[in-house]
Amino acid sequence: MADSAQTPDRPNRRDLTAGAIGPTLLAFALPTLGSSILQSLNGSINAVWVGRFLGEDALAATSNANIVMFLLTSFVFGIGMATTILVGQRFGAGAVAGARRVIGTGTGFFALASLAGAGVGWLFAPDILRLLGTPADAAPLALAYLRVIFIAMPPALLMVSWMMALRGSGDALTPLWFMILAVILDSGLNPVFILGLGPAPRLGIAGAATATAIANFVSLFALIAFVYARDLPLRLRGAELRYLRPDPALLAIIVRKGLPMGLQMIVISASALALIGLVNREGVATAAAFGVAMQLWTYLQMPAMALGAAVSAMVAQNIGAGRWDRVSAITRSGVTFALLITLGLVVLLAVADRPALALFLGGDSPALPIARHIQILATWSFLLFGVTLVMFGTVRANGAVIGPLIILFIGLVPVRLGFATGAYSWLGADALWLSFPVSSFANLVMALGFYLHGGWRKGRMGPPPAAEECIEEAQAAGEPAGRLNPSG
Repeated sequence: MADSAQTPDRPNRRDLTAGAIGPTLLAFALPTLGSSILQSLNGSINAVWVGRFLGEDALAATSNANIVMFLLTSFVFGIGMATTILVGQRFGAGAVAGARRVIGTGTGFFALASLAGAGVGWLFAPDILRLLGTPADAAPLALAYLRVIFIAMPPALLMVSWMMALRGSGDALTPLWFMILAVILDSGLNPVFILGLGPAPRLGIAGAATATAIANFVSLFALIAFVYARDLPLRLRGAELRYLRPDPALLAIIVRKGLPMGLQMIVISASALALIGLVNREGVATAAAFGVAMQLWTYLQMPAMALGAAVSAMVAQNIGAGRWDRVSAITRSGVTFALLITLGLVVLLAVADRPALALFLGGDSPALPIARHIQILATWSFLLFGVTLVMFGTVRANGAVIGPLIILFIGLVPVRLGFATGAYSWLGADALWLSFPVSSFANLVMALGFYLHGGWRKGRMGPPPAAEECIEEAQAAGEPAGRLNPSG
C-alpha cells in the first residue's frame, strides 16, 4: 500500500503536514542519509585514486585544496538550509508561487556569487595556498588541482542549492538520484583523466579535478532537465523567470539566517582542528589512531545529521501550514530515531571495532589498541550529539539560528577544549577523548533548555507574503504543478 504521506501526483514528493509522523519522517530522512553516505564515499574513492596513482604529495595537495572547498561548502550549507526552510514553510502554507520566488532568488544569487568566487579563486589560488601554509613539495600540485576545482564550483553550488530546496518541498528522492549520478561520474572519470585512458588527455592531479567538474556540470544540467521534464513544482516558466533576479528583501533573510547555520559547521571543524593539534603532541601512533576514529565517526554521525535536516524541513512545512500541534511530535520522533539508529551503530562498532579499525591500521599496528581505547571512551557521546542536532533542526525551522550557533560554540570551544587542556594534568591523553562526552552533554543540556524555554516559537523565518505574491498564488492554483494534494 502506498504511503499516505506521499502526494499522488508527484511520487517523489511527500506532504509532510499529513499522515503518520514517524514513518513519514523516516522515509524522508533515509534518502538524505543515502546522499550523505555517497558524498563521503565519493571523497574516499577519489582519495584512493589520487594516492595510488599520483602519490603522497598529490594526496596532500588535494587535502589542502579541499580545506578551501570545505569553507565554501559550509557557506552553501547555511544558505541552502535557509532556502530549504523558506521553501518548506511556503509549501506547508500551500504557497507554491512563494516557494518559486525563494528558489529563484537562491538560484540567481548562487549563480552570481559562484561565478564571482570562481574567478577570484582562480586568480588568487596561489595566495590562498600560501595562506594555508601548503608544503612546498605539494604546492604546484595543489595549485593545478585548486584552479580546476574553482571551475567546478558554480555547478556544484547550484546543484546543492537545488537539492536542498527540493527537500524543502518534500522531495528527498530526486536529490538522491542525481547525487548517485554525480558520484558515479566523478569516481569513474577520475582514473580516466588522471592516467589519460582512451581518448582522454593525461592530466595528472588536474584530471581528478576535471572529473569532478564534468560530474558537476552533467549532474546539474540533468537535474534541471528532470525538473522541467517532470514539471516539478519549483520549476520557473514564463514570467516567473524574473524571480532569478534576486529579491533584496528575500535575499537578506536567506543570508541573515543562512550564515549562522554555515558558521555552525565551521565551529565544529575548527574545534576538531584545534583538538588534532593537542592529539599530535601524543605521538604518531596516537595521532594515527585518532585519525582513524574520526573516519569512523564521520559515518556514525550521518544518521543524526540526516534526521536533523529532515526534521527541519518537516517542521518548516508544518509551521507554514499552521500545524503547530505536530511540531513536538516530529521532534520526539526525530530524537527517537536518532537514538535508535545511532545506538545500533555504536553497538555494532563496539562489537566489531577491531576489524573495522584494522581496515585502516592493519592488525599489528601499535595504533590499534589506542584507537580501540578512544572508541570506548568517546564513541557513545554521539548519542547525545544526535539528540542535540534534532532539536537544532526543529528550532531553526522557525528561524532560530543564533541560539544553536552560540550553544555549539560554547560546547565545542570553551567546554571541550577547556576540559581537554585543564584535565590533562591528571587524566593524561584520556582528557582528550573524554572531552567528547563532556562537551556533548553540555551541548545537550543547553539545547534542551533552548528548545523548552528559548522563545523560538514566537519568531518568524521571514515576513508574510506580499500582496503581489498572494495574487500570483491565486493565479497559479490551477496549474498542474501548483496544486498541493494533501492526503491525510
